[in-house]
Order: sequence, then structure tokens, then C-alpha cells
Amino acid sequence: MAQSIEDKREIAMTKAEGRRIHQHPVLGPLEYAEECTIIVDSTPLRARQGEPILATLLAYGIRATRRTEKRGEPRGLFCGIGLCTDCMVTVNGTPNVRSCVTPVEAGMVISTGAGES
Repeated sequence: MAQSIEDKREIAMTKAEGRRIHQHPVLGPLEYAEECTIIVDSTPLRARQGEPILATLLAYGIRATRRTEKRGEPRGLFCGIGLCTDCMVTVNGTPNVRSCVTPVEAGMVISTGAGES
């Protein structure tokens, strides 16, 4: 029997939760955060409010956030502290937003540009 879209989405959300670090050796336990929905490349994803956008993307297995202009090579997490430009995405129509330091807010519409070549 074929799975419905809702079933597939629930499986993806379960896998995403499994990719999160719940007990970090230095930072300690993952603290409670309200959940919200964001739209990433036309797909609704469940996210934790206040966490970096990139954390949500990585939890869902989305590693490429953009492609290089010249060769179309994928880019994503590099420095993780907002100093480089590898994790840039478009958020609510604003281009060149660093996803590693920008906190998730409910209803964000994010375009990675990673699917473009």
C-alpha cells in the first residue's frame, strides 16, 4: 500500500528529531522550545523556535543551502558562526541571510537556492 503525503511527512519529522543532539557533552541537554512551521523550498517543516535556521535544515538532512555562481557547486555549513557566506539563504524575500546565526520564527519562508544550477 502506498504511503500518503502526510505519512511521508510524519516519517521525515521523526527522522529529523532523531538527527538532533539531545545531550551535548559540553552544552548539556537540549532545552525545551516551542515548535512552529517554516516553509523551505515550498515544503513545510516543523522547527524549534529560536534555533538557527541551519539547525532545522540539518535535522531534515538538508546540507546544501546554496550553489556557487560559477560552477554550481553546493555549499552549506562551514564556519557556523556567521563569518563566511556558505550558508546563505533567502528568508521572506530577503536574500543573503546567514542561516547559521538567524533564529527560526514561525511562518518563515526560506529558499535555499541549492536546487538551482
